[in-house]
Amino acid sequence: MAQSYPISRRRFVGAATAGLAAGPMLLTPDGAASPVPSPAGKTLPRGLFTLGVASGDPTPDGIVLWTRLAPRPLSGGGMPNRGVQVEWEIAEDERFTRGRRVASVTAHPLHGHAVHVEVAGLRPDTEYFYRFRAGQELSPTGRTRTAPEATADLRRLRFAFASCQDYESGYYTAYQHLVQEDIAFVAFLGDYIYEGAPNTAAARVHEGTGEPYSLREYRNRHAQYRSDPDLQRAHATFPWIVTFDDHELDNNWADEIPQDPALQSPAAFRSRRRAAFQAYYEHMPLRRASVPSGLDMRLHRRLRFGSLATLHVLDTRQYRSDQPTTLAAAESAALTMTGADQERWLVDGMRASGTAWNLLANQVMWATNDRKAGPEQVYDFDNWDGYRAQRKRLLQFFGSGQVSNTVVLTGDRHCTWVCDLKPDFNDPASPVVAAEITGTSITSGGNPNTASFHAAYDPIMAESPHWKYIDNQRGYMVCDLSPDRLVSSLRLVDTVWAQSATVRSAAEFVVESGRPGIAVSHQEARAPRMLATGPRFAVKDDQDSHPLR
Repeated sequence: MAQSYPISRRRFVGAATAGLAAGPMLLTPDGAASPVPSPAGKTLPRGLFTLGVASGDPTPDGIVLWTRLAPRPLSGGGMPNRGVQVEWEIAEDERFTRGRRVASVTAHPLHGHAVHVEVAGLRPDTEYFYRFRAGQELSPTGRTRTAPEATADLRRLRFAFASCQDYESGYYTAYQHLVQEDIAFVAFLGDYIYEGAPNTAAARVHEGTGEPYSLREYRNRHAQYRSDPDLQRAHATFPWIVTFDDHELDNNWADEIPQDPALQSPAAFRSRRRAAFQAYYEHMPLRRASVPSGLDMRLHRRLRFGSLATLHVLDTRQYRSDQPTTLAAAESAALTMTGADQERWLVDGMRASGTAWNLLANQVMWATNDRKAGPEQVYDFDNWDGYRAQRKRLLQFFGSGQVSNTVVLTGDRHCTWVCDLKPDFNDPASPVVAAEITGTSITSGGNPNTASFHAAYDPIMAESPHWKYIDNQRGYMVCDLSPDRLVSSLRLVDTVWAQSATVRSAAEFVVESGRPGIAVSHQEARAPRMLATGPRFAVKDDQDSHPLR
């Protein structure tokens, strides 16, 4: 029987994530209520679940459940220096009566009292509800869903992707609308936190006194982001599939090389990397396979949704060569964005996927992106424009007939950039082999100046036939996938400088199965303008300061 994976969750959003429940709430097998026992004489602080709950990486028989105990989230967490028993509970209904399972896990101080539960033995393509208990307290309820069986004849998959949520740039108004979508999962493509020092002129101000370097500082920064109620609701409403980009550690870092090697010694940066990776894992619904080991953290992985789609999650930071500084250097065959092992993993996995569509959860832009109109070429070499030999090799593979329907989903740019992909962007005869949808930011860049953006980039678009659509407003993308086509809708909010906003579908893009490339099927009449009235804030946007050559 044909199956459909998106699910209705509107009734859940308001009720299940409304707030924390307190009191002795642990259900015993006979239906009575009791607290989770604490060691004799050792009571726990109040307000344990300030960071909410989350789930992620769905498989046909399992899911990852997450929470972190943090009564003082911006002061290291505020937990006692001992392990704490945490009960987790999952069921097929919001009252936790059908198919209910209960077990316990220890939240350790060495892991920031974070909890990662890999639940197995669940039913495929099934909605579940979950929650946690510790001491006298009950967490908010989360909702999640397992993936369909690998062989399921899935006829529809609806999901969203987002990226770049600088806390200082504005409020998470986009998530207020994302939780109303009927989608299967959220793919978050990087820049979950920003490592910048506090900007007192911003819409909201980062905690701390400078950039994070230690584990405690990275924990505090993650906790500040996780404390946002709109972000909490988005995590509690859908499973998330996450990967990082640069700001989770340091702007434009590459393997063991920081943005500013003259200011960060190799030893200091390695220490910073270990701290950032541990804090990232502690705050994400990731499996044990992603537990950091030394300097490394395995994030590239593959998730399958029936016979319809495989999502290949990339890591374009840990294994990359340092960014080149000239166009000639960017052509070097020695440069790699992914490292050789991850490239082989990607090629082999795409070749053997056996699904109708291959989707890449990717951080930085593949399509070539000249930044200056006219004959002079100006590029940001932190993107795939800096790694041209590997890009060409992979794009040739996409067009080789060995892999079906490749679509690259990208973050980073704080803009929407919808493009055809071809092995040689300078050759008009080079075939289109895939499509790329670069989604805009949740907040990064703040409220945009659309007039200045289009004044700068519309002339370049006229010289870039592979660009199909560009825009710099804030929001997220909703993708509706079937065996025949991928339809992607751009959802834009009218402001991130107020605590609420309206949303609209500004454009729609279509990729037809068996026909590489992408078309704009609808876009709103656009008059470049500054979107929002009201308050104005100073925004530090890394996209304005990337090194251009």
